[in-house]
Amino acid sequence: MTRAESYTAPVEDYLKAIYDLERAGGPAGTNEIAQRLSIAPASVSGMVRRLAEHGLLAHERYRGVRLTEAGRRVALRTLRRHRVIEAYLTQALGYEWDTVHQEAERLEHAASDELIDRMAAAIGEPSTDPHGAPIPTREGEIEERTLLPISDLAPRQRGRVVRVSDHDPARLRYLAELGLRPGAEVECVERAPFGGPIRLQVADIERIIGPQLAASVLVERAD
Repeated sequence: MTRAESYTAPVEDYLKAIYDLERAGGPAGTNEIAQRLSIAPASVSGMVRRLAEHGLLAHERYRGVRLTEAGRRVALRTLRRHRVIEAYLTQALGYEWDTVHQEAERLEHAASDELIDRMAAAIGEPSTDPHGAPIPTREGEIEERTLLPISDLAPRQRGRVVRVSDHDPARLRYLAELGLRPGAEVECVERAPFGGPIRLQVADIERIIGPQLAASVLVERAD
């Protein structure tokens, strides 16, 4: 991974957001980027144009933008800093998993790659952050696994929680109360029709959650 060139915090935030949107479903549109960054669409258009001029984005006519290889490297470097910081705060400093996202958002732009590497080494080179998101390597490689939300599990189907969204602290605290952390074994007991609640077995305890919450918890099927 190239380390010589540095970018401003807004540039890194844009590229990181576009990377996430691409993973969720293809090219990123102006409105989706604006929503993800909580800014006006008009502001996005100007920044997207500048990022494209610098070779970090490529336009897909009538569809949106995609990261170029250079843009992807910057996005993954930023994600590495963010996720290593989250892992370090929880493992080395005892932070709760619902408090580290905002801390990492502030620190990720200031920390050097050398500091991040030392933090990762100090906690045993973790492969994921506290919420199960994969941490890119120093070389810019990342293992993005194909997962499915709990809401897609059929009755009597089992899975293991791999990843949860880290953007809402209140939701993370509630998931912790339910035992729905990465590594937890779950079984879908019953799904009510027409988008109704889902009954789960989590560590021998029955839980009932709504489909919206179930969609935010990603699992791998257990054979």
